[in-house]
Amino acid sequence: MPYYQLYELSHAAISPLRSLADFTRLAYRHPFNPLSYTPMGRSIAAACELFERTTRRYGKPEFGLDTTLVGGVRVPVREQVVWKRPFCNLIHFERQIAHAENRDPKLLIVAPMSGHYATLLRGTVEAMLPDHDVYITDWIDARLVPVKDGRFDLDDYIDYIIEMLHTLGADTHVMAVCQPSVPVLAAVALMEEDGDPYAPDTMTLMGGPIDTRKNPTAVNELAEKNSIEWFRNNVIMNVPLPHPGVMRPVYPGFLQLSGFMSMNLDRHMVAHREFFSHLIKGDGDSAEKHRDFYDEYLAVMDLTAEFYLQTVEAVFIEHALPKGELKHRGRTVNTAAIRETALLTIEGENDDISGVGQTRAAHTISPNIPDDKREHYEQPGVGHYGVFNGSRYRSEIAPRIRDFIRTHRVNQPRRGPLRSVAAAFAEKIVGGTRKKAAKPGSVPAGLDAVALQQPKGAVDDLKVISGIGPKLETALNSVGIFHYWQIADLTQTQITELDERLSFKGRIARDGWIEQARALARSTEDAS
Repeated sequence: MPYYQLYELSHAAISPLRSLADFTRLAYRHPFNPLSYTPMGRSIAAACELFERTTRRYGKPEFGLDTTLVGGVRVPVREQVVWKRPFCNLIHFERQIAHAENRDPKLLIVAPMSGHYATLLRGTVEAMLPDHDVYITDWIDARLVPVKDGRFDLDDYIDYIIEMLHTLGADTHVMAVCQPSVPVLAAVALMEEDGDPYAPDTMTLMGGPIDTRKNPTAVNELAEKNSIEWFRNNVIMNVPLPHPGVMRPVYPGFLQLSGFMSMNLDRHMVAHREFFSHLIKGDGDSAEKHRDFYDEYLAVMDLTAEFYLQTVEAVFIEHALPKGELKHRGRTVNTAAIRETALLTIEGENDDISGVGQTRAAHTISPNIPDDKREHYEQPGVGHYGVFNGSRYRSEIAPRIRDFIRTHRVNQPRRGPLRSVAAAFAEKIVGGTRKKAAKPGSVPAGLDAVALQQPKGAVDDLKVISGIGPKLETALNSVGIFHYWQIADLTQTQITELDERLSFKGRIARDGWIEQARALARSTEDAS
C-alpha cells in the first residue's frame, strides 16, 4: 500500500482514540470534577491532551492580524484577496486609513512554498504592517487543487511573481523568505532584462538557497547524495480520496514535516516533555506558547510533484542559478541584468537550513547592481526561523529592512517614458504563456467609445485617487489611462462606456474620481 494511503488509513483508524482522549481531557479538567484538583487528575488530563495534539492533523491557521499601529494610532486591518490563481492567492492586509493618507511603499512578501502555510510569516507581516502596505502570497495546498486545474512548476512560480508585481504596479518592494529567494531573484532578473517598469524598487532575500554549494547543511547534503530519480521514486505520491486533488502527484506535507522534526528531534521531545510538565503545574502561559508554536509548525501542505522535483534538481543538485544555467521556459536567466533593483540579503549565524553564505551569493551573481544599492547583514545568535520571526527579527532585522526600503524607494517608475510602461503590458502572462497586448495609448477592441488622448511622460500613481486600488488601476491602464489628466478630461460618454465595459458600477461618479483627478493634475502641473 502506498505511504500516502497508509497515512490516511492510520489517521482515520486512530480518530476514535483521539476523540476519547479529548473527552477524557475535558472530564478531568471540569471544575465540578474533584479529581481535576489532584495531581493524578491533572496528569491524566495532560497526557490526554498531549496524545490528542500529537496525533491530530492540523488545519491551515489564521493570520489573525486584526489591528496595527500607524503613526501611533491603532487602526483596523482587513484581509482581502486581490489576485487569485489555482495555486496561490495574493492577500492584501488593508489598513483602514484614508486612501489619500496612505503613502507607504507597497511590500510584496513571498512566503516559502516548502511545506508550511504562509501564516508561518505572521510575525514577519506584523512587524512590517505599521510602515508598509503589505501583501503576501498565500500558497494553496496541492491536495486541494483538482487535477483539471493543471500543473504547477518552478516556471509557473516565477510567472506568478511577475504577474503579482504587475498587479501591484510602481513603488513596490519584494521580500523573499527562504525558498522563494531563487524564483524571486530570477523573476527580477527577467523583468530587468526586459526593461519592465514594474520591476521592484528593492529586493530583500532572507535565508535563501541561492548557492547551496557554500557551507552546505544537512538539507543540501541529502539532495547532493541522491539523484532526481531517487526523489521521484521515493517521495512523490498521488493524493488519495477524499481530497479534491485526488490522483495529483505531490510531495506530501507529512514527509516534509517528518524531515523537519528529525533534524531537531531531541529539541522537540524536550519541548513536549516540558509542555506536559507545564500542564500538570498549571503554568497556563508557557503551555499556551507551546500550543501557539506547534499549531503553526505542525500545519503542513502538499507541494506539486513537478514544482518540488524541478526545485530540487535546479537549486540543490545542479546549482543552476549561480552557474548561470537556470532557464525559465527555455530562456536563460541572466542575473547580471539586474541594475536598478536594490538588493538586501539577510542571513542567520546559526541557520541550519540555508547555511551562512548561501544567500549572500546573490551579490556575487548580480555584479551590475551599484555598490550603494546593495547591502548584506548577518544576524548573530539566530537560526533559520529567527531570520524572519522572533524578538531579534523585530528589534534588529525588521528596522534594517524598513530603512533599506525607504532609502531606495522610487516614487515613479525608473524608466519614465510611457513607451517602456506600455511594454509592461505588451507581454502579459496568461496561463503560463506570453501574449501581445495593445500598443501604447491604443484602445482595445470593444472600447471604441473611449477616445482617449495619447498618454505621454512618466505615469501617475492612479491609486492616490480614493476608490482606485491596484486592480482598478490595472484595468484603467489596460485601456490606455495612465495619467490624472486623462481621468480629469473624461466625457460623460466615456464614463458611461468605462462603467459598462470595465464593470465599475458607477464608482467613477460615486467616489468622485473626476474631481480628485483634476486637483491632482493641477498640483502635478504646479510642481513641475
